[in-house]
Amino acid sequence: MLARELQFQGINRGDRTISLTRVKRLFVIKTRFEAYLIIFALALGAMTRGAHYTVQYPGVGGYLLFAATAGAVFLGGAKILDALRYEREAREAGADAAEKAGLQP
Repeated sequence: MLARELQFQGINRGDRTISLTRVKRLFVIKTRFEAYLIIFALALGAMTRGAHYTVQYPGVGGYLLFAATAGAVFLGGAKILDALRYEREAREAGADAAEKAGLQP
């Protein structure tokens, strides 16, 4: 059975049916606060990994790898925040277009 077929059938748990789309919503970043928490967790892990790199590779190489892990978090965090802003602007533009078309009261 394919994953997309499971999405519409749901998961039977006793007398309740839990749709996979409801479970999928748990893993969607909705607010900037959630984004900052995820970025913090990424940064914490990256700095720990970078510290291990400085021990494992002493000298300039270890510090370059440390900087690379920090840079990856900066790039990933910026992408997450930009995606949130883009989704919000697209949602607002869709609402404005629907309002102009007279679809919303």
